[in-house]
Amino acid sequence: MSLVVVPVRYPLSKHSKRTLERAIEVAREREAALTILHVDLYQNGRKVTRIDLKNAVERVFGGLESARYVVRTGFLVEESILDEVAAEQADAVVIGSKQASRLRRIFQRFTDNPDIDRYLRSHLDCEVITVESASA
Repeated sequence: MSLVVVPVRYPLSKHSKRTLERAIEVAREREAALTILHVDLYQNGRKVTRIDLKNAVERVFGGLESARYVVRTGFLVEESILDEVAAEQADAVVIGSKQASRLRRIFQRFTDNPDIDRYLRSHLDCEVITVESASA
């Protein structure tokens, strides 16, 4: 079974809800499992549990089949996302446009290629689906 990973904020922001909605669509279209990922930053000192994340998602979207809830702790959100995508050998990652911009900046530090999709394909064999923020 293929796997789609979607990083979200907790509590769910408007943009996280939009990104998660798209990830759910992608997972259903592909009959894929879905990993909903939140990264707790060490420096913020907040402890979000898997149950917190699951309850927040289910309040908005109801119960999700084949969904797994993951909370990672790290110093950099982007690094934790890449770790999860690599560890789970995800087929696709659905990210918001704001997260994509942060990932591009990080990739530019380490590589001359700011194209996230191409970078992940070459390093992780993963498709990146970017969800644009809602226009005002």
